[in-house]
Amino acid sequence: MPAEVVAAVDVNTLANEVYKHNFPSTPLWAKTIEGITLKEFDRLSFDMILMSPPCQPFTRLQKLPKYILLENVKGFESSSARNELLQILETCGFKYQEFLLSPTCLGIPNSRLRYFLIAKLHAKPFSFQAPGQILTRFPDQDLKDLIKDKVADKLDEASSSLLSKEKNFSPSFGPDCSSKNLPKEAFLFKLETAEEMERKHSQDNDSSIQMLKDFLEEDNEEISQYFLPPKTLLRYAFLLDIVKPTCRRSTCFTKGYGHYVEGTGSVLQTAVDIQLDSVFKCIEKKPEEEKLMKLSTLKLRYFTPREIANLHGFPPEFGFPHKVTIKQRYRLLGNSLNVHVVAKLISFLLGSFGT
Repeated sequence: MPAEVVAAVDVNTLANEVYKHNFPSTPLWAKTIEGITLKEFDRLSFDMILMSPPCQPFTRLQKLPKYILLENVKGFESSSARNELLQILETCGFKYQEFLLSPTCLGIPNSRLRYFLIAKLHAKPFSFQAPGQILTRFPDQDLKDLIKDKVADKLDEASSSLLSKEKNFSPSFGPDCSSKNLPKEAFLFKLETAEEMERKHSQDNDSSIQMLKDFLEEDNEEISQYFLPPKTLLRYAFLLDIVKPTCRRSTCFTKGYGHYVEGTGSVLQTAVDIQLDSVFKCIEKKPEEEKLMKLSTLKLRYFTPREIANLHGFPPEFGFPHKVTIKQRYRLLGNSLNVHVVAKLISFLLGSFGT
C-alpha cells in the first residue's frame, strides 16, 4: 500500500545513523517525542503514527491522527502505562484492539512475542474487535493456528526464563530436528525439561513454519568470525539453544546476542551430520581438552546480523554503515521488531482485511 513517511523520531544516535543510511530522504528528528512541539506535530499533518510508549503527546494535538499502531515488550499489557493509554484512547474516541503476537504465527521460525495495539479514530469498531481481550493471533487465523502459536511462544518464554537461572541439572543432548518423537533414552540439556524438548520437536515438525535454512546467508567470506570461541563452548555448552538449518524454530534474539550467551538467542549447528547425543552424552566426565574437541565437531556459530535481519523480515537492500560494529548491529536488531507482523497489522488497521 502506498504511503509517505513524513518523519522518523528517535534519540538513539546509532539507530538514527542506520536509518539515515537506508532512508536518506526521510526527515529524521533526533529527539524524544515529548520534545516535539505541538506546532511541529501539526505541521507534519500525518494520518498514522507508529510508535512505542511514551504515547501521551498525541493527545495534545489539535488534529488527532486517524490511525495508531503501538508496540512494546510482553508485560506491557499488565502495566499502569497501558491502562492509562487505553483510558486516553477511549476519551479521544478511538476504537482499538490489543494483540500479543509472534512471527511464528506467520510461518517464520523465530519466537519474538510482542505486545501490539492498533487504534482508529472512527465511530465503527473493527469487525474482529474483542472488547477487554488481547488477541493472540491475527483475525484471519483459525483456532488450530492459535493453539500452535501458543505452544511455540510458551517454548520461547520457558527457554528464556530457564536459561537465565541456575538450577540443578543432568547434562545431555538436544533434539535432532528430523525426529518425530522424543526418544525414551534422551538426555536433557541443563535447565531443560522433557516437556520443553517435546515442544521443540513439535515445532520442528510443523510444516507450516519455514526452515531456518531459508533465512541463512549463502556466501559470507567473514563467516569464520561468528563461530563460538573455545571458552564459550566449555563454559556455556549446556545453556545453548542449538538449532540446525533444517529446524523450524529459534528463540528470541536479544540485544545481548553475540556478547552474552544465556537466553540471548539460538546458535546454529553447521555440522549437520553430527548427532548431539553423540557429543553431549557423558561429556561432563571427560577432560577439558577432550570435551572441547567433541564440542568443536558441532561447528556452532552465531547467526549473523544479516540472518537475524532476514528473520525480522528486513528487505535484502537493508544494510548497515560500515562503521557500525557487529556488536552494535546485534544490539540494534535485538531492539527491533518483525516487519511482516507490523505490515499485516497495518493492513488490518486500514481495513485491507475487512473492518
